[in-house]
Amino acid sequence: MSKSYSVVLEKSMLYATSAGDISRRNIAFVDGQNLHMGTAKRAVDPWRVDLGRFRVYLSQKYHVSRAYYHLGYVNDEQQDLYEKIQNAGFILVFKKHSSLMIGLKKGNVDSDIIFSIMKRLYKRENFAKIVLVSGDGDYKLLVDFLIEEKKFEKILFPDGKRASSLYKRIGAPYFASLENKDIRKKIEMKKAP
Repeated sequence: MSKSYSVVLEKSMLYATSAGDISRRNIAFVDGQNLHMGTAKRAVDPWRVDLGRFRVYLSQKYHVSRAYYHLGYVNDEQQDLYEKIQNAGFILVFKKHSSLMIGLKKGNVDSDIIFSIMKRLYKRENFAKIVLVSGDGDYKLLVDFLIEEKKFEKILFPDGKRASSLYKRIGAPYFASLENKDIRKKIEMKKAP
């Protein structure tokens, strides 16, 4: 992450975690595969997320003090990617697989993210709300429950056109699309001149 992103992120995180102000301490969970497939790998108008800018955006817009970036499994050839994710300020989390299953199984992280959030609620961890980055309908029951418990901030769809239709019922205040031109402008990787 560039020095300027780092300074902005540190200031935002200090503000987001100020003592006694729980309303500013949100936690984000990113479904890494969903984010990648909904931006860089989409069929029409693919684009790349600048992870440093995205982390600053989460901090400034949604007061995210901690952001967990979930991936399916460790691949030794992807060490540069893992370093970029961590340098951008995300906490990297891998799905646990039996060594015999790696490469044979889809790295689906949905249940890991759901379990992590529910565990934090059960243990009464000190945070305000959850921000989720995914368009996968598998999170719908969790989102409904978090809204009911007043622990949900927003679900950010990497590709709003491909997001599950299940989310239409929760209402626009609870979701946004990263491809929205104003959001995309803030988080898109700039093209080299």
